[in-house]
Amino acid sequence: MSEPMYRQDAYLRELDARVVSHTDEGGIILDRTIFYPTGGGQPGDSGRLLWDGQGIDIATTVKGDNGTSVLVPAEAVPMPPVGAHIAQVLDWDRRYRHMRVHTALHLLSVVIPLPVTGGSITPEKGRLDFNMPDPLDNKDEIEDTLNRLIDCDFVVSEEWITDAELDANPGLVKTLRVAPPRGTGRVRLVRIGEGENTADIQPCGGTHVARTSEIGRVRLGKTEKKGRENRRVHMHLE
Repeated sequence: MSEPMYRQDAYLRELDARVVSHTDEGGIILDRTIFYPTGGGQPGDSGRLLWDGQGIDIATTVKGDNGTSVLVPAEAVPMPPVGAHIAQVLDWDRRYRHMRVHTALHLLSVVIPLPVTGGSITPEKGRLDFNMPDPLDNKDEIEDTLNRLIDCDFVVSEEWITDAELDANPGLVKTLRVAPPRGTGRVRLVRIGEGENTADIQPCGGTHVARTSEIGRVRLGKTEKKGRENRRVHMHLE
């Protein structure tokens, strides 16, 4: 297992680690990592590994067995050997934009209080698919409300509950087709706000900003009809 240090501190940009194995496909597994693996609509992290005067670019990160982060080299070049001590350097600008978009999408699910059927994130924008039979007729109002929530500068935090507690509170799950990350007996919740001033709380395994003000202003893009009852709402960072 690769210890997911990105979960303990999403703002880590560099970290020393040790290579524990290589995959048959040419991936690299570290004993601890700041690289987030693709999941929940959020792309895997990219960056660079450095060791003994050498370096290798990491194109993306994917999930291996038991959710382990597998770092995928950008090209076929010599890899750090098993046991090597390396320095991880994250492509921070790309990751931070993912964090901003991801947190904003949580708030988008607040201002459009409909079941979510899918979503994806890029460094520039994100989108959510909703079970939305009728088109939006108040797009400007939704965009204004979303930006006002962002400006509230809510604290973003995490907490954990057991699988049984989640089963007893099905309303926490907003996604219809994507199950919350399970497998360890407990589920991570991401909370936006505090106490009675909680704007949102839902299961999520991704990385987020510490305060909503870090998101900056966003704008809603086009809305696309996807099937009989589904509509896709695009949101852009400005």
